[in-house]
Amino acid sequence: MSTLLMSTHFEPLPIETIYLDSEDISRAVEVSNKIPNYSRQWQTYLNALTLCIFEKWLEERYNTLTVDWEESTINKPALANLIPATTNLKVGEFKICLITIPSIFEEQVSLSKIVVDIPEFVPYFYVLVEVLEEQECGCVRGFLSYSKLLENLENIGTIEKNSLQTDWNYQIPLTCFENNPNNLLLYLRALEPTAISLPAIPSDRREILAAMESEFVKLLPNLRSPETEFWQVLNWEQATAVLTNIELVDWIYNLQIQTRNHQTQNNQTQNHQTHNLELNTSVRDLIQLLVQPAINVGRWLWDELDEVGEQLSWTLLPSFASATAFRSPLEEFEAIKLQLETQGIEISSVARSGYHDFVLAGIPLRLYAVTWNSSTENEPSSWSLLLILGTPVPDTLPENLKLRVSDQTGILVEQGVNPEQVESYLYTCVAGNWNEKFIVTASLSNGVEVTLPPFAFDIRR
Repeated sequence: MSTLLMSTHFEPLPIETIYLDSEDISRAVEVSNKIPNYSRQWQTYLNALTLCIFEKWLEERYNTLTVDWEESTINKPALANLIPATTNLKVGEFKICLITIPSIFEEQVSLSKIVVDIPEFVPYFYVLVEVLEEQECGCVRGFLSYSKLLENLENIGTIEKNSLQTDWNYQIPLTCFENNPNNLLLYLRALEPTAISLPAIPSDRREILAAMESEFVKLLPNLRSPETEFWQVLNWEQATAVLTNIELVDWIYNLQIQTRNHQTQNNQTQNHQTHNLELNTSVRDLIQLLVQPAINVGRWLWDELDEVGEQLSWTLLPSFASATAFRSPLEEFEAIKLQLETQGIEISSVARSGYHDFVLAGIPLRLYAVTWNSSTENEPSSWSLLLILGTPVPDTLPENLKLRVSDQTGILVEQGVNPEQVESYLYTCVAGNWNEKFIVTASLSNGVEVTLPPFAFDIRR
């Protein structure tokens, strides 16, 4: 009878290994659960573990250096959903990008083009962190400065042809990275940030976005599925324009979350063509919200029009308290106000109002806007905007007229004329924080529409 001898060889972990605890794991799970795509959710989970390892590594070696990750991509789920690395971390004055690697025995490191070629995400240092997820530990393995990365890209020469993948990842040889991470501590403590020159952020991002509006109206709805990859829908120039506008990134993220929730709940979505039209409209409104200068209705509280309001010939109406005589259009507005109050619409006594006349497909229209500071103890920085769309002369509204209001999240209200009753105006009221803006569109069923500049609220003089 023979005896089968079995032996198990355990690879000892290096002494510089950083161990994770249950709190680290829980934080990584919490961060990753916000990602709608399951493969990217796993990558985000590993990236969160990478951040924990780096924080502990830094604290053990030089506890006066701390990691500020408030503005990092991993703290913004919409960005973490699109960027496979963790960038925009701050250690002192230095921006850091953490690259998660599964093993130091890999010959190449996958480095996203986003953190190399888009200035908003380019760091001073790229730091390699090996994550051993099953063993719940990891090691900081090496680093590379941005300036050294550029030198290596130039030396490699053929990197654009041979090492840039269709998914926008550079394959960088592991040998390009400095393998003694302790030297990074020296740089973080003693080096001046000006010693490493980062690319300048272009000043024409808004103009570029405006020029791509028609492209994005068609393309961005195609990113609704969480399984769709960014590079499958957009070219690099388009992707750059999106990634450098956080509102567009948030729009894509919210769309994918909604799609995932519908799939999970097995809900039947509305007609596909109708849904596409709504998404196209939402994208168009959002881009207009981002690229058009806003009317600051906060200035109305000081009885002032800003430059945009003056250019568009907005007219301020007297405050409710000082109005002693009725005259058109003040008389008209007061009549509308009384009607709204009988319907339970509360308008602050300190609200200020104005109106703007415009023409839609030959139809003269008048938009009243009423605004006030609606801050409360629970919402200390909120404002309200009441919008009333009518005609400058007593008349009924066209039956196919619609009033649409959008913010950065999408369409908030789309109200049409009720064909069963005669209406002389449409109205809606929205509220938001002081950093929120609203954009208003009047449209007809034949597709003709007029979009007015966004409304913003800033009471500073």
